[in-house]
Amino acid sequence: MTEVKLYPWRAFWTLYRREMLRFLKVIVQTVFTPLINSTLYLLIFGVSLGANIKLDSGVSYLAFLIPGLVMMGVLNNAFQNSSSSIVSGRFSGDLEDLKVVPLTPQMILWAMAVGGLSRGLLVGLITYLVGEVFRYTQDGVLTSVVHPFYLLFFLSVGGLAFAMIGISIAFWAKTFDQMSAVSSFVLLPLIYLGGVFFSIHGLHPFWQALAHFNPVLYLINGVRYGVLGVSDVDVLTAAVVSLAGLLFCFFLALRSLHSASYSRW
Repeated sequence: MTEVKLYPWRAFWTLYRREMLRFLKVIVQTVFTPLINSTLYLLIFGVSLGANIKLDSGVSYLAFLIPGLVMMGVLNNAFQNSSSSIVSGRFSGDLEDLKVVPLTPQMILWAMAVGGLSRGLLVGLITYLVGEVFRYTQDGVLTSVVHPFYLLFFLSVGGLAFAMIGISIAFWAKTFDQMSAVSSFVLLPLIYLGGVFFSIHGLHPFWQALAHFNPVLYLINGVRYGVLGVSDVDVLTAAVVSLAGLLFCFFLALRSLHSASYSRW
């Protein structure tokens, strides 16, 4: 009886492990490419331009930039991992196997989302380590994590939410071009305008008010609070908005999964 109860969790672990092995097989594309991008961002913005930028919070611009790049790496890679897994599975026929596994739609969704989160956290960790090298070289100090719980909370919530968005869009998109269009014209602007490279306190009041409607703003500032202890928004408000966003993304992805199960994948 114990074996029967554990079997779905074995299937869950197998699906999660498949997601991990899938992106580790092309580690140059999935990990080292974001690493190079983050290095260029740190070199161009953090080192070259950062010395001329003064922030009201008192932290150096390079230190301000590192948490934003970490969160951007987590969000981008969580989305790309889950969406590419669904789209490639649709065209190769691998998704048909999910119809016969002893897993509920919720467990399938969570296995794929956690797989996307794992890739995002790996890229985020590498980005943080590269940022530490730049920070030590530039400022002579390392960036210590002020609030580890908040850091882990916002990274996990943001990565899971974007992984679930990737699942929803991958089921909706009929071609790779449609999925790329959503990523390029919707998600990337939200991330770039969410405060990765700037503080909203330096914006015109109109744009400050408009920025508060961007849910990514709360995720990025939550991570920045976890690392530096500073944030452009109230951290509790950021936590509530982030959790609400995760719930919305979960039900959206679950609905997409249920709708796909009644049609051809």
